[in-house]
Amino acid sequence: MADVDNLKSLSGLLNGIAQKAYYNNLEITEELLKNELYSDLSQEEFHTLHEKMKGLLKSIATADMDQAQLEAFLTAQTRKQGGGAVSAEQAAALSKFWKNQRSRIRESLLGQSRWEPTLRGMSWRVDLQTSTSRGQPVSSPVALVELELGRAGEDSEFVCMEFDEVKVNQVLKKMTEIQESIDHIVHHS
Repeated sequence: MADVDNLKSLSGLLNGIAQKAYYNNLEITEELLKNELYSDLSQEEFHTLHEKMKGLLKSIATADMDQAQLEAFLTAQTRKQGGGAVSAEQAAALSKFWKNQRSRIRESLLGQSRWEPTLRGMSWRVDLQTSTSRGQPVSSPVALVELELGRAGEDSEFVCMEFDEVKVNQVLKKMTEIQESIDHIVHHS
């Protein structure tokens, strides 16, 4: 029965850490978690456990570990020597917690790391311009691009751009250079 209670306490601790760190629940404090889950531990013992679980969870979440990576990580942690080692019980609690919370934590981390404003949408079309504003005949294509930009919780702003054939080719050349840079980094890392 003590193992079941300890597993519930560990699960509660991990949930509390996630609530505070990833879901912005400011009502969750270290003191509240200690009083509710580990009232029998000294403040120092609880703080050590709390920081250990918080650090492990941060490592797991930052790497967005899949099940195989998680198992390898936890196995390595259980084999550590000294006070930093993870018990089999703690490893089981971490594994179960991560299996259930991975997608939510990942979404939260992505939401916290987005640059603002974000691109919400893009539409484009190519028109064939038949005359200039002065009435002179022209038959060159024009690309019209509309970007929808916005911040979370705010109305969108729209930016419209017009590109002639020369500008489209310049943009395509720059995009090719960007892609080549990305490919170079990926293949050499």
